[in-house]
Amino acid sequence: MSKINRLFFFDTVRLTLFDGKLQKKQVEGLTGLLDYWEKNHAAKDDRWLAYVLATAHHEVDRRMQPIKEYGGDRYFFRMYDIQGDRPHVARALGNLAKGDGVLFHGRGFVQLTGRANYADWQKRLGIDLTSSRAKADQVLKLKVATQILFEGMIKGTFTGKKLGDYFMNVKQDWEGARRIINGTDKKKLIASHAKAYYAAISYTTA
Repeated sequence: MSKINRLFFFDTVRLTLFDGKLQKKQVEGLTGLLDYWEKNHAAKDDRWLAYVLATAHHEVDRRMQPIKEYGGDRYFFRMYDIQGDRPHVARALGNLAKGDGVLFHGRGFVQLTGRANYADWQKRLGIDLTSSRAKADQVLKLKVATQILFEGMIKGTFTGKKLGDYFMNVKQDWEGARRIINGTDKKKLIASHAKAYYAAISYTTA
């Protein structure tokens, strides 16, 4: 059985994506992501893995650990609450009760946002993510965030777009794949990260 050559992978991404130095937490996060892929999706297209890694890389600002969206409660209320500055956005996110904007701010590797998304993943994972802030904070756990990242991008739960729409057989659309998460925001930058991760993926016989 072939496995990803971890030595080559880390030596390569350290130079191409992390300015020559990886912190312990970055290594731990990347290791968790590679482990999940090898356990659950190893037979799938390596370009999928590369784009997932690039998405996490961008969304968590290279920390490679699940994080909370930047900003405090006042900001989250304004941005996402039904009584905030953008009620149309709140409704689209399923934030219909006062306080939902703060409770369901962005978390994890993909900045999961909104009551509707948390309720969806609560059902998929079989764990409570909606009854309290502490429960919603479970999205910050590496195991939970990793599963949401991979399964959401593979199944297309975030925007209706999925990895197979952009990478399949000879088809590859590194920039268009950004639509899986967030339209065309930073599509060129994330595409460049994905290609760098793809170049770091090679195999060794276990």
